[in-house]
Amino acid sequence: MSGPVGGVGGVQPPYRPPGGVPARRPAQAGSSFAAELDRSTGAAGTAGVQFSKHALDRVQRRGIDTDPAGLKRLEKGVDAAAKKGARSAVVLVDDTAYVVAVPNRTVVTAVDAAHMRDHVFTNIDSAVIA
Repeated sequence: MSGPVGGVGGVQPPYRPPGGVPARRPAQAGSSFAAELDRSTGAAGTAGVQFSKHALDRVQRRGIDTDPAGLKRLEKGVDAAAKKGARSAVVLVDDTAYVVAVPNRTVVTAVDAAHMRDHVFTNIDSAVIA
């Protein structure tokens, strides 16, 4: 066995991008990974719920009332689903059903009572009555 180590081309030095590698910031003393992640992504504890463009369109077109109290109940419903490990949930708030992607806390669509008849929710692993 007399040949270069690593086969054809031999051993190569590690790749260094032009301009160098950005320096890492050390974590603050006493901070957990979760706290550091929240700080770096701008999240704070139980972040609010976001609405996708499609969901905003549905809310607007169907005239769904999104008062602060209802949104707070929606957030609590998403929190409850997340604690149980849900990935996609229907959260019922009064007469409105919100389909939520739980890990990223995004409302995918919203259906009011008038449009719920004969409506089938698919790819849902949880339902929460908030």
